[in-house]
Formats: sequence, C-alpha cells, structure tokens
Amino acid sequence: MSKNKYFVQFLSWRARKIPDTSFVLFLSVIIGFAAGIAAALLKFIVISIKDKLLSYYGDSDDVLLFMVLPLLGILLTVLFLRYIVKDNVGHGVPRILYVISKLDGSMRYHKIFSSLVGGSLTAGFGGSVGLESPIISTGASIGSSIGQFLKMGYKHKTLLIGCGAAGAMASIFTTPVAAVIFSFEVLMLDLTTASFIPLLFASVTGAVTAKLLTSEQYLVHFNVAQPFEINDLPFFIILGVVGGFVSVYFHYMHFSIIRLFKKIKSVWARLFVGGSLLGLVLYIFPPLFSEGYDSIRLIVSGHAEDLLHYTFLSESGFVWTLILFTIFLVVFKVIATTLTTEAGGVGGIFAPAAVMGGYSGFALSKGLNELFSSLGLHENNFVLVGMATVLGGVLLAPLTAIFLVAEMSSGYQLIVPLMLSTSIAYLIARTFNKHSIFTQQLAEKGEMFHYRDQTVIKQMRIENLLEKDARTISINSTLGDLVKTIKKSSRNFFAVIDDEGTFIGMVLLDDVRKDMFNRLKYKIPITDYLHQTHEDEKVTIENDVQEIVNKFYKSGNYNMIVVDGSKYVGIISRANLFKSYRESMLEETKE
Repeated sequence: MSKNKYFVQFLSWRARKIPDTSFVLFLSVIIGFAAGIAAALLKFIVISIKDKLLSYYGDSDDVLLFMVLPLLGILLTVLFLRYIVKDNVGHGVPRILYVISKLDGSMRYHKIFSSLVGGSLTAGFGGSVGLESPIISTGASIGSSIGQFLKMGYKHKTLLIGCGAAGAMASIFTTPVAAVIFSFEVLMLDLTTASFIPLLFASVTGAVTAKLLTSEQYLVHFNVAQPFEINDLPFFIILGVVGGFVSVYFHYMHFSIIRLFKKIKSVWARLFVGGSLLGLVLYIFPPLFSEGYDSIRLIVSGHAEDLLHYTFLSESGFVWTLILFTIFLVVFKVIATTLTTEAGGVGGIFAPAAVMGGYSGFALSKGLNELFSSLGLHENNFVLVGMATVLGGVLLAPLTAIFLVAEMSSGYQLIVPLMLSTSIAYLIARTFNKHSIFTQQLAEKGEMFHYRDQTVIKQMRIENLLEKDARTISINSTLGDLVKTIKKSSRNFFAVIDDEGTFIGMVLLDDVRKDMFNRLKYKIPITDYLHQTHEDEKVTIENDVQEIVNKFYKSGNYNMIVVDGSKYVGIISRANLFKSYRESMLEETKE
C-alpha cells in the first residue's frame, strides 16, 4: 500500500514539476534504448540458432533438414504461445494498428517478450518470415507498457508506441529517418512538432544502441550502391512497373492463402498442413530459408550463382537457369512466408517483400544485360531499387521504402531512381489495392482509422458521453404523475420503463402539452401517450461512437436512448457528443 502511495506522489510531483513535452522526450530516449537492446538480442538469438543448425548441412543429403527444421520451429512457437503465453501475439504491425484504433493504445505486457521469443523460434529454425514485425511489436509494447505504468493518456501512449516502433525499426536497419517516416506513414501518427521530435530521439537512440551492441553481420546493411547513370532511367521505369505488379501479386497470394487456412479450424491441422507445405517449398528453393537477406547479400557481393547451392541445378553453369530460378524465388517467397505465419509462426512480411523486390531487380537487370550486353546495367542498383519498389507497393508506404533503402545503402546516390521506380510501383499497387497488406483485414472489420477526425472519434468512449440525469417515468403512471415529473425536468421527452427498468418507449412533451393543463385528464394512463422508438432512435452500450454518429446523421434526432440489452441506461444528446468532439479536436491540435 505504501509503495502505491509513493508512486502516486511521484506521479503528482512529475505532473507539477516536469512538463509533458520534456517528460515524453526523456521517455523516448529510454524507449529507443530498450528497443535497440531488444533488436540486438533478437538478431543475435536468430543468427546463433540459424548458424548452429546450418553447421550440420555438410553435404547435399542434409538438405532434407530444410523440410524438418521450419516445422519444428513453428511447433515450438505454437507450444510457447499456447501453453506459456496463453495468448495469440497477432501479426506485428496490424496488431499495433488495432491497439491504437480500438484498445486505447494499451498492449498486454507479455508482448514485450512473446514476440521476441516467437520470432526467434520461427525465423531461427528457418521460417520464411521477417524479423522486423516481431522487433517492431516488441518496441511498441515497451512504449505502451511504460505509458500504462505511468498512467498516461491515449495521446501520449500512442506517441510512446510510435517511439518504440521507430526505435526498433531504426535498430534493425540503422535508418533513423526511415523509421520516423514509418511511424507517420504506416502507423499513421499525426505529423506535428510535438510528435516528430520524440520519434526522432527514439530512432537515433535505437540506431546508435544497436550499432554499439552488434557486429556488422547482424545489421541489415548493403553498402554496395554504384553511381546512378541517367541512361539507365528507362530501365528503372520498367523496374517500377515490375515492382508494382509483384506487389499486387504479393497482396493477392497472401490473402488467398489466408482465406484457405481459415477453413482449417484445428491449430494442429494448420500446423501440420502449413509446416509440411513450407518444408516442401524450402526443399525445392533453399534460399527462401529464414528471412532472405542472406541471399540478397550473395547477389550484391557477386556470388549470385550460390543461390543454386543445395538444389538439383547447382551444377548448371547456364546464366538463364539462374535468372529463371530467381524468378521462381519471387513467385514462391510470399507463399513460403504466408504458410509460415498461417501454420502458427511469428513473423512479418517486411523482409519478404523487400527480398522479393531484390530478386525482381536482379532478374530484370541480369536478363537485360544478357540480352543486350552493351547496356552494362549496374545489377546491384537494380537489386536495391527493386527492394524499395515492392516494399513500397506492398506497404503502400513509398516514402518509408525510399528512405529505408537510401539510408540502408549508405547514401542518397540512388535517390532519383528510388523515387521514380517506387512511385510507379505504388501507383500500380494502389490501383489494385485500396488498403495495404497491414490494414486490409482491419479495414474489412471496421477496425481501422485514417484521418485525425476519425482518430478523435475512435478515442471517444460512450461512457463519457452518457447523460443519466434525464427523468424517467413508470409505465404504470398517469398524466398527473408525468406533469409532476415535467416540473422537475428541463427536457422535452421522457423514457418510459417498467418495474424492472426495461425500456418501453418514450413520451414527448409535444404529445401531452394539449392535456397537461386540464386536471380532468390527469387520470389518463401514460401508455395513451407512449411513443414506440425505432431502432435508429436508440443505441446500445456496446455501440462505438462512430456508430452513434452515423445514427444521428441518418435519423436527424437530437437525442438517443441508450440501453444495455433491454434495460434503460441513459441518453446521449447530439449537442453533448459534438461538444466533446470539438473539445477533443482542440486538445488534439494543441501543440
């Protein structure tokens, strides 16, 4: 009890002595540091597991382990989540968006470690997923947990979630600018000075922490860009078109597999079917093992032919065999990724999308160089720009993709082709897909918001809008009883309830005005004036505020009766709702 007392005193002292702006800046550094440590730890665990396992692949017969290891990793992940965590961690970024939209910015505390462990087991054993989503989820959970512990409001909790996500992303790629842009473009935080600076602090702190704690092999970094030549511009336009359609294919195939797996209700059946199919895909295409960045490193280091290692094509010296094989990697990467997550693994689509783009850029440039030897296209440039095109198209976040690759390649010498190709890919992807891979399912369920006004409405709670001072009258009452109630009320309508509090209907002042001054009619039962309400004139306590706004708009009413099941609870007035909305908007924009 004394500890709680001291904590309350601390919160009170903090509120008096330290401005919110300064306190959030301080917390952003702490969160960035913690996210950097978490990212470094996750990468270390995954690479250690993977290196240990791959050390057994001494000869070609051992390639059969590609079929077994991912299934084992997913099994361990399912057991961990089902029997230790006893919760579904969700899929990284979509879960964060859901928490911001529907759960008041409050993530469960176990998300700090559950995504970390689940992602380590899944990717470490070869699951074809990215680590970015688990790391970002861990960082966001750190931010949310700190916000909850310090009893902060929705606005600050959401900002701290963004700080955690930005710090984590910057830790992976050492790309603080792209991480900040990611928070605005993907997490859809409002771009204001008050939010920008903490996000930048968290990003820089996370990037520096990861850089200090990890060696170069743990960081996703490709310092291989070559000077951009203006003559290559038409081919980067082609790459943008290719990247756009690869993004559309990614989106289509990803959700097609998800729909198929929804028909499998048993967790263990999903594990067996998904894990077995994944093992088969990895047996045929070993480069799809784990994240995929290792295969991109092979390509940009000039050893693309090693992609054929452990395959029946390993002895082929034919260049077109390599190009065709790379195209198949593009086709099957999204299949392997979705099979991994639907089987029960933990991971994201960030890395798979980027890797598919890298494969696409390599296949295109290598093929053009083979067909037209005089072109002399810099294949590494096409690999890097290709990563941005598909990533920007899948996430529908072109700025994040552009700056991510620009920073990841240690310079902005590719900024022109990055902007051109990624913009083209984005336009094509947006033509076919209204929502990104992260927001598609949330939008279908009405669990997504996009603009500040909708954000404010999502934050509003029906409990805070409920007015309980409206007078009610019993169904057994008479007009005389109602007249006495009218004298004590300032409203022009009255809810009629029975002895158990069940809402029956309403009596309008206009309906009784002609009789209320005639005492001879005071014995008339109140039921003679009863007005039955339609569904658009009442709401339930479970309705969210957006649904209530829609009912006000459709009905034109000034008041809504609120019921809990069939019981009368109170009313919500249009005036009070929009007053609260205006106040929330003013608070939201006050920087």
